[in-house]
Amino acid sequence: MREIQFREALREAMVEEMRRDDKVFLMGEEVAQYNGAYKVSQGMLDEFGAKRVIDTPIAELGFAGIGVGAAVNGLRPIIEFMTFNFSLVAIDQVINSAAKMMSMSGGQYSVPIVFRGPTGNAGMLSSQHSQNFESWYANTPGLKVVIPSNPQDAKGLLKTAIRDNDPVIFMESELMYGDKGLVQDGEFTIPIGVADIKKAGKDITIVSFGKMMKVALSSAEELAKEGIDAEVIDLRSVRPIDYLAIVNSVKKTNRLVVVEEAWPLAAISSEIAYHVQRHAFDYLDAPIYRINSMDVPLPYAPTLIDAILPNVSRTVKACKQALYK
Repeated sequence: MREIQFREALREAMVEEMRRDDKVFLMGEEVAQYNGAYKVSQGMLDEFGAKRVIDTPIAELGFAGIGVGAAVNGLRPIIEFMTFNFSLVAIDQVINSAAKMMSMSGGQYSVPIVFRGPTGNAGMLSSQHSQNFESWYANTPGLKVVIPSNPQDAKGLLKTAIRDNDPVIFMESELMYGDKGLVQDGEFTIPIGVADIKKAGKDITIVSFGKMMKVALSSAEELAKEGIDAEVIDLRSVRPIDYLAIVNSVKKTNRLVVVEEAWPLAAISSEIAYHVQRHAFDYLDAPIYRINSMDVPLPYAPTLIDAILPNVSRTVKACKQALYK
């Protein structure tokens, strides 16, 4: 095991897959000569050259479309969006081309492509650069949506995503690129759609994903100080969702809190709440609580950002309400 940064884990995944398969290439804004906007692709241009690490103009619709065309013709593109806020410019290619090609061609064409980049708030970037679109993409048949929370998962899941024959949305966080964590040595992959129980517990289940796992785990630590034993589940992907892991946990703890950075309407937490009440209603001893961002565009001021985003205080309070404490 080695301790490396989140960005280094992503880089290792891409480098290993590009060495393994010469059909894999990286394309996006500033990925080559600048070594990546967040230095995820540092050094890759030197090793693989300009034909496989490709700088693009500021034209997301154009280079996403080129990526889809390349994938249909047998290559395995990794398309980096500088932020998923900018993916809205390319969303027609992602949803109407990549996601639907297999179905519309009657199975004749697959689209083995990964769209990756940061999502959500990154601090004082205001309304247009701080949004979460996981539920948008997860609402689309034909896409897989992966959101890792730590370097080990980032590397293993990205390698799996690159090898997948279907399009994968791979969402990261600017605030996590410098995070360090232990990553195992040697070749490994992590299957998409399998949640990870980060902490076993018996009193209440906390479900989250991505950087909100920090809130979930910190909340469990605070609850433990008061003798409350929380089980914490990291979804790792939101399409597919590991419903079985959640339901089995709720059958044990009888209570559920879901922590998610996105806005509350039609969120991933809404889907989880529906599924649990549909398939584990008789096991619930309290209402399901959701901790989301407030239903407003994210402001610029740090004090307002802190007030609007999910946090430990709100999560602990919800857990205590579910436990009638």
